[in-house]
Amino acid sequence: MSSLRYLDFQETIIALATPPGKGAIAVLRISGKEAISITNRFFKGKNLEKQPSHTVHFGVLVDGEEIIDEVLVTIFIAPKSYTGENVVEISCHGSSYIIRRIIELYLKNGVRHAKAGEFTQRAFLNGKLDLAQAEAVADLIACETALAHRAAIQQMRGGFSAQIKELRQQLIQFAALIELELDFSEEDVEFADRSQLIELVHRIQSVIKELLQSFQWGNVLKNGVTVVIVGKPNAGKSTLLNTLLNEEKAIVSEIAGTTRDCIEDEVVIEGHLFRFIDTAGLREYTSDRIEEIGIEKTKAKMQQADIILYLFDLQNTPVKELLEEVHRLEALKKPFLLVGNKIDAVTKETLTALEDLSLNYQVVFISAIQKIGIERLKASFIEIVHRQEFQASNVIVTNSRHYEALQNCQKSLNEILLGLQSKISGDLLAIDIRQALYFLSEITGDITTEDLLEHIFSKFCIGK
Repeated sequence: MSSLRYLDFQETIIALATPPGKGAIAVLRISGKEAISITNRFFKGKNLEKQPSHTVHFGVLVDGEEIIDEVLVTIFIAPKSYTGENVVEISCHGSSYIIRRIIELYLKNGVRHAKAGEFTQRAFLNGKLDLAQAEAVADLIACETALAHRAAIQQMRGGFSAQIKELRQQLIQFAALIELELDFSEEDVEFADRSQLIELVHRIQSVIKELLQSFQWGNVLKNGVTVVIVGKPNAGKSTLLNTLLNEEKAIVSEIAGTTRDCIEDEVVIEGHLFRFIDTAGLREYTSDRIEEIGIEKTKAKMQQADIILYLFDLQNTPVKELLEEVHRLEALKKPFLLVGNKIDAVTKETLTALEDLSLNYQVVFISAIQKIGIERLKASFIEIVHRQEFQASNVIVTNSRHYEALQNCQKSLNEILLGLQSKISGDLLAIDIRQALYFLSEITGDITTEDLLEHIFSKFCIGK
């Protein structure tokens, strides 16, 4: 079986660390106790076994008398390496033939192919990273925006882990006192102040609540900001989508109700990934069943949106009607942006009538077809994102596994409070505390199962 649980972590492993295919250079990574000594067998240059850690050496790799390639070899001596083991990284020319020959050379000398995520798993097992930090490595590789990059870097450098470990340590201290009471149960002594424990549990719950609330923002960081474009039929939604994407993605027509289904695509604005979704026009009644289904989908997308862009026709939308729509948007409790379209075709009097609205709500005037005000519109998206970011906690939860563990911990903390209110015995209280500690420990990997590790690291790319 190729499962991670059956791997021998004493073996030396090799993998291509750069993307496969032809390129100027490729990097091969070797990790294990014999990584340096095996490389030294076919490296012609300096004696690698006598070189200090974190040094780079020029030479050639040979197979017998045959030169395979001129290479740069970087050595990292345990424990000062990514995996905590001896590590060698070989920079060679990016020919697929050369890469294959070098890997074959190592395989003939007792090295085996690394499995997906095995380098990072070794880093975890050797204490170089905790589990949350290891998962952040995968997020860092996958990130496509500045915000996702920043969140992954923060987690990889231990920001999230440090907060979890601090909560766990505080709870451990009380758990130890409760356990001590059990040793003196016959003497009816109380080492753990119950009122202080209640105060601690409330404090931990407050922190966990903030972390749980940050998960929605964490999803935005990883998957992009979902902007749903809604409005009445013929407001210009499809034209706006095409303008934002700079391509003819959606069908544009003067016939009301042309858009029957949701059309979406992605754009990066100032390092932020936005997913724009064009939807069927909203109206109270339609005899067209297909259009009706499209409207139902629009309403569903609004519930899922991170930002709602309400587009209205400046020529044909009375202020009273617009205010009614604003009240409906406010009820959704989501950030929204009012965008008045067709500014190129309206009078100054029309804009003046909307001035009061601009005092209380974010309103942008554009012409989707003439591309007027589009840069201001994009800036408004960034303003909303930064406003939401400011409201989020400094440490942001981006991983659904962590979110689930925090939810379970919160439930266990509630059980502790209920137990304290009911004045349950110390042994039952200790069980509830241990359960809360278990869920916190799951996040950082202080408690793991083989199935969990296999599930996490099998998602990594080979070579990482």
